[in-house]
Amino acid sequence: MDKVYSSVEAAIEDVFDGAIIAFGGFFSAGRPAALTLALSKRGVKNLTVVVQQVGTGNEEMLELVVNGQIKRAVCNYPFPRSASKGARHPFEQAVRKGEIGLEIYPIGTFVEKLRCAGAGIPAFYTAAGAGTVVAEGKEVRVFNGIEYLLELALPVDFAFVHAWKGDHEGNLVYRFTAQNYNNAMAMAAKVTIAEVETLVETGGLNPNFIHTPGIFVKRVVETGKPELSGFSLGGI
Repeated sequence: MDKVYSSVEAAIEDVFDGAIIAFGGFFSAGRPAALTLALSKRGVKNLTVVVQQVGTGNEEMLELVVNGQIKRAVCNYPFPRSASKGARHPFEQAVRKGEIGLEIYPIGTFVEKLRCAGAGIPAFYTAAGAGTVVAEGKEVRVFNGIEYLLELALPVDFAFVHAWKGDHEGNLVYRFTAQNYNNAMAMAAKVTIAEVETLVETGGLNPNFIHTPGIFVKRVVETGKPELSGFSLGGI
């Protein structure tokens, strides 16, 4: 099945108001910049975004903030570390004003919520956050004398991911750090849309080195190498 779309605009044309969307990437590495910018131009509203951070290394996410498209964000590193930068940061200010709701999870819990969604596991127990304010309102159980919190899986409607290479059937290869959350998010989504730097014919990828099998990917669009501050990132 050929899953290639002619443009990022065509690939996201059915994204709807109120959708839950996961955005891959760890800061600049593996972020789906082209898809995110296309989404900002579509103007859909009341979105829940699942993303490592908003606007630090993936500045295109701030377009969604400024446009008032985000209702809620689920992150693990949401703000700049600098208080002075935070005072000027559109996302942090929107959260402080109550315009955007925010949930924060440790990295391990964050990615496990996505992995479980992809594996069909509804929930899991973790010791991270036990005995803190994070535990408020959550089921707590004791295993071998240690408290664990029940965390729910995090299924999403769409996942936007960035891959180094992809083929016409949606098989993807990430490069170095760009593997990060992309694979887990691709598995967790009902519809995964992949922007790829280089599109190859089906069979052109070494099957031993495919990171996300095409069964998890619905759409592919070739976008070329992303750029940041005038320098080509080459998939890092």
